[in-house]
Amino acid sequence: MNLQHNFCVAQNATTHSENTHKHCAFKGEILSAVLKLRERGFSEAYLQTMMRALLEISRHADLHDSDDVLMYVAKKNVKESFKANLIDFYRHYADFYGIHFVKVRYRRDHRIPRVPLEAKIDMLIAHATKKYAIIYSMIKECGLRPVEVAGLTLDDIDLEKGILSISSAKHGYPRMLRLKEKTLAMLNDYVKQRRFGIKDKLFPPAGVICNTYGRLRTSLAKKLNDHELHKIRLYDLRHYYATMLYHKTKDILSVKEKLGHRNINNTLVYTHLVDFGVEDEFYSATAKTVQEAAKLIEQGFDYVTDVDGVKLFRKRK
Repeated sequence: MNLQHNFCVAQNATTHSENTHKHCAFKGEILSAVLKLRERGFSEAYLQTMMRALLEISRHADLHDSDDVLMYVAKKNVKESFKANLIDFYRHYADFYGIHFVKVRYRRDHRIPRVPLEAKIDMLIAHATKKYAIIYSMIKECGLRPVEVAGLTLDDIDLEKGILSISSAKHGYPRMLRLKEKTLAMLNDYVKQRRFGIKDKLFPPAGVICNTYGRLRTSLAKKLNDHELHKIRLYDLRHYYATMLYHKTKDILSVKEKLGHRNINNTLVYTHLVDFGVEDEFYSATAKTVQEAAKLIEQGFDYVTDVDGVKLFRKRK
């Protein structure tokens, strides 16, 4: 991804303003600070957001005057979590240029993640184009972040076994994840129709993935007059994966590993989301032979117990 190109797009978005002259001098400086962070391994998505934020601040405040920046942030009519993000972005800029800066702490709201119904997720996937149906299915089935999907190459995927090798975003741990057969089949068809090199990115940048999802969600919610669809963020598909994995395994360390979290506190939130009330219903099935049991497992059923020589299985509705 070309950060210089994205920087130009971001700065053009701020050009038409009576305060343009206030931030013109800072454009090159912002880009230099951002490029330095990229060398340190920060994700492209984070850096693009940082560029946009600093360009916006520079329209109203002198980036070389930390008091001016802090005053602008303090007066801005946004949530404290958003102010905290702005302060974090400016801290990187101040550190890069040796600007004296005493960080102000704003309270971050730690919201309980929204976990959508599987039927709603599947509805969105069904109305997506083939490429984006693959992307959304991968997020749902493997808990990937959009930026992780955007970074996938053929070198990261075993197209026979459906194994993904994920180099985690947000400085998390790498991990191995498995796709379901239907998604793997779609992915194989997608790859065969295109001439990807082994190191070519298979999917669009994370920003494009998120924006495309937003348009689909808005359009479908309006078409079906379904306000619940409009509430489902793309990241909620990752929350769905994590919650269902914990509900199935009751193993929070396994969930932590599969999500690529470094801090267990980021994973523990999912322990509060396993009680689905009236949605906690199952299909049941039985198997008398190994072949029958294997077929049920392939269909997503979980083994429960044996009764009179018959194996009982269940799958969440």
